[in-house]
Amino acid sequence: MGHKIGVIGGDGIGPEVIREGLKVIAAAGIDLDVFEYDLGGARYLKDQTILPDSVLEEWKDLDALYLGAVGTPEVPPGVIERGLLLKMRFELDLYINLRPFVVASHDDFFGHDFTVIRENTEGTYAGEGGFLRKGTKHEIATQGSVNTRHGVERCIRFAFELADSRERKHLTLVHKTNVLTFSGDLWERAFKSVAHEFPNVETEYNHVDAACIYMVQDPQRYDVIVTDNLFGDILTDLGGAVSGGIGLACSANLNPERTSPSMFEPVHGSAPDIVGTGQANPTAAILSGALMLNFLKETEAAQKIELACANPETQTGKTTEIGDAIANLV
Repeated sequence: MGHKIGVIGGDGIGPEVIREGLKVIAAAGIDLDVFEYDLGGARYLKDQTILPDSVLEEWKDLDALYLGAVGTPEVPPGVIERGLLLKMRFELDLYINLRPFVVASHDDFFGHDFTVIRENTEGTYAGEGGFLRKGTKHEIATQGSVNTRHGVERCIRFAFELADSRERKHLTLVHKTNVLTFSGDLWERAFKSVAHEFPNVETEYNHVDAACIYMVQDPQRYDVIVTDNLFGDILTDLGGAVSGGIGLACSANLNPERTSPSMFEPVHGSAPDIVGTGQANPTAAILSGALMLNFLKETEAAQKIELACANPETQTGKTTEIGDAIANLV
């Protein structure tokens, strides 16, 4: 019996890149018991299904989830994002979003790696807020940010543990404490409190706007970054650009206690304009598969995949050709 994996190919190029990811995992000698789920924008357009509670129950028996991409232009913004992606994060308690990067855009720091840990279940994405007098000239929209000591501290502690396990042992808190004086204060106090448990980890604080500059100009100043949901969403897209493009960016949505399956996905979207053309680079999906294997304690296979993806010779050709090249090296 292999690891039990729920696979959601999703929309657009999602099924194409996930197919290559599964091919590479098989080439690395890892057996998976795959359970496929038809979810995403296309499924919603067909019968308005987004994420049934019965599917969530099924997922509790799985070891991990592997997602390609979801979303179609015909579905209004927010429907799939909130109904599928955010529901997965909230219901499965995937409170850690982990995104590793390797610098490719700066000659002086080429090859430097850093990781962003983003709190994944609170902040502005918790959905607090609403409309008053919507559609009138007196319309009011509010959007709150939910930050609990429990949620903030467990995210920060995970980041400290990760930083402590790395060679450099450096952790940067990114927020906007000079303006967001309530949520920022909670994050800063929790950060300083947990820091006492990790005396070997050097710490730093950056405002998020400064962090955007530093990540581009001097990415080597970062080892591990920890930040809130919204800032993490923005910073990790910038990190993707610094590391060679969003098409190479992988991610893990983790439940570290393993009380439910963690979910692994490339950061890119469904790219409906290139579906079926062979232009989609599957590397982000393949690297997300490597993150999944790492989490499943298949570290040797994960390392082989990561090394193969880093080989420039695997990064030319069509979707299946890149997948084949990487599979041949693992």
